[in-house]
Amino acid sequence: MSDSDLIKLYSGRILGLAAEIPHLGRLPAPQGTARRRSPLCGSTVTVDVVVKDGRVAEFAQDVKACALGQASAAVLGEAVIGRALPELQAARDSLRAMLREGGPVPSAPFQAYEVLLPARDYKNRHASILLALEAVCEAMEAAEAAA
Repeated sequence: MSDSDLIKLYSGRILGLAAEIPHLGRLPAPQGTARRRSPLCGSTVTVDVVVKDGRVAEFAQDVKACALGQASAAVLGEAVIGRALPELQAARDSLRAMLREGGPVPSAPFQAYEVLLPARDYKNRHASILLALEAVCEAMEAAEAAA
């Protein structure tokens, strides 16, 4: 990766998001928890949720990831409260398609993932970017199974 590629990939917007991740930490009594790890880079995201009426009522995330994974977690943190599992699954699938297949940016309220468009060309970064959305979907599934 050249210096100019790194500058393009790690833009000021991405670094800004990575520095301001909403809902950091863990919930004291989650209904669902999931931990996802990228085997390639070792990034991990652990997500806790409390669900009310099928929607995320409380959310926390413990993020140990590269700047791209952190930026992705920040986008999720801004949009996750009030979302139902199908919305989160659609966002996850859309983000995956955006990265891997050149698909469109996820729709509102997840459109801020457009900041990660430059990562399309770096397949080794895709797993880290997807961690937060994968984890929240798994945590929601766990909460629903426990209910």
